[in-house]
Amino acid sequence: MIKDVKIAACLLVLLFMTPNTIMAQEIKGELKKWHKVTLVFEGPQTSEKAEENPFLDYRLNVTFTHSASQEKFVIPGYYAADGDAANTGAEAGNIWKVHFAPDKEGEWTYQVDFKKGKWAAVRSSEKIKSAEYMDGKTGSFTINKTDKTGRDFRGKGRLQYVGERYLKFQNGEYFLKCGSDAPENLLAYDQFDGTFKNDGHKDDLIKKWEAHRQDWKEGDPIWKGGKGKEIIGAINYLASKGMNAFSFLTMNIEGDDQNVFPYIDYDTWDRFDTSKLDQWEILFEHGDKLGMFLHFKTLEFENQGLLDNGGTGLYTKLYYRELIARFGHHLAMNWNLAEETGDWTETPPTFPLDAAERIRLAEYISFVDPYKHHLVIHNGAWYDEIYGPNTKFTGASLQTNKADFSNVHKSVLRILNESKKAGKIWAVACDEPGDAQHSLITDTEDPEHNDARKNGLWGAMMAGAWGTEWYFGYKHPHSDLTCQDYRSRDLFWDQGKICLDFFNENNIPFWNMESNDSLISSEGDYVLSQTGESYVVYLKNGGESTLDLGNSDGDYEVSWYNPRKGGALQKGKIKSISGSGNQSLGKPPVKKEQDKDWVVWVQKK
Repeated sequence: MIKDVKIAACLLVLLFMTPNTIMAQEIKGELKKWHKVTLVFEGPQTSEKAEENPFLDYRLNVTFTHSASQEKFVIPGYYAADGDAANTGAEAGNIWKVHFAPDKEGEWTYQVDFKKGKWAAVRSSEKIKSAEYMDGKTGSFTINKTDKTGRDFRGKGRLQYVGERYLKFQNGEYFLKCGSDAPENLLAYDQFDGTFKNDGHKDDLIKKWEAHRQDWKEGDPIWKGGKGKEIIGAINYLASKGMNAFSFLTMNIEGDDQNVFPYIDYDTWDRFDTSKLDQWEILFEHGDKLGMFLHFKTLEFENQGLLDNGGTGLYTKLYYRELIARFGHHLAMNWNLAEETGDWTETPPTFPLDAAERIRLAEYISFVDPYKHHLVIHNGAWYDEIYGPNTKFTGASLQTNKADFSNVHKSVLRILNESKKAGKIWAVACDEPGDAQHSLITDTEDPEHNDARKNGLWGAMMAGAWGTEWYFGYKHPHSDLTCQDYRSRDLFWDQGKICLDFFNENNIPFWNMESNDSLISSEGDYVLSQTGESYVVYLKNGGESTLDLGNSDGDYEVSWYNPRKGGALQKGKIKSISGSGNQSLGKPPVKKEQDKDWVVWVQKK
């Protein structure tokens, strides 16, 4: 009997050593709702530079099906070298991975599709031959309830565009964001792997983030035995200030910085640096846990014609597929197709992509992205040609051009009104308020940030934007290219948190409210209104104004909020109003500050 058992064991080992069979398969993760689940496969032994390109000539997809609801997700996978490249720096191996973020509890089944052939990764044809190994493999696993709370997105679910002005988590919460849009070259960090640090392309702009080494905490992630503390600390700092978003370019081979790209080198656009991208993922995953929205700016202006001359061709498709495969499982994020979009209405256009090509690219991304993340673009030419229900765009990443932020409010309103008229309401964030030269300058230069707060921050939110991110002007210290210390704007982050706190902590029903500035008597001030129920008034210069309640008879409570200092709601001399028509709100509650900006919340009793 013992001899028979030994023979059987040897046969089993031989079976799993036979070429073109599955050598191993592993499921990693906490197996909880909205948590990342990773399937790990042993496939063909290859490398980043192998003649048979593992990124282009193989295609790994896994179809996940929820047994009860039959909901399906087709998730693209990727080549992962030795499976631990973030720590080993490996360029070769036989590991392939798929990341999945299940949105339902219960049993999920999966089926593997692993194909091989010329340009297989970007071909939709089903005639591509099997790559064997894990092709056709099936399995199942059970997902349990999430145990995460607070800011951690794994307790909220995927943030989705739901056909409204605001994005919504799967647990029902609406989201307002405030964070950093700069520096655009956040990921040009010297402790990420890759040749970008010494390839001769603007190596003087490489970042160390040394000022934020103090913000790394014991237990936070690192790689290669201790690398990463500074950039992890930078994100820790933003989160500690109450910010909940940060943005970054993922490709700027041409342009201002030239140090951020996913490839093995500056000139090779069909082979990816597996260890560097694994290290990016460590940063992004940490962001999820801190409740930090990830703004993927996928192309800088000068790069928009780099791949396929701006068309949606082989290199472009491969680039976006790799981004989606590696990072699409993140819960709160958007794909921004182009930062600093040029003007396609000019003759000749300032870049080679016309509106039709942008629409085609959006369609491709939406096809590959199983989660249908929020899909946006910066403005250059205006959005007229890409509005409407027939494109995959779901919003705008607005940038403006006034140093005093004076056109933020009206620009947000314009997009919201035009998109609605075109048949599809967009969700709009003002992600580069201000102008290129100045925008959000340092605390040392402008400690009060009055224009940024009044016209930019509150101007956007009171128009119905779902958030703001902040650009650092190139004519100032700690600029969009040179900043390595987020504390340079420490005082402004406080003001951003104060704004978010007003809406979130007071349960303001902003998702049911719309801008209606005509209701306030004072010129230039803002109103968000849910007629007959709730009104938020922003008085830029304080003073006494009247609010038009129209025909909505009722009794209303009047509360005041300090947008400079935050804190609890306050009461003025007029604590309540009754009736309809024009009603005085009285004066701000702090006599010495009655000529400063204040927020008034008028709520039906």
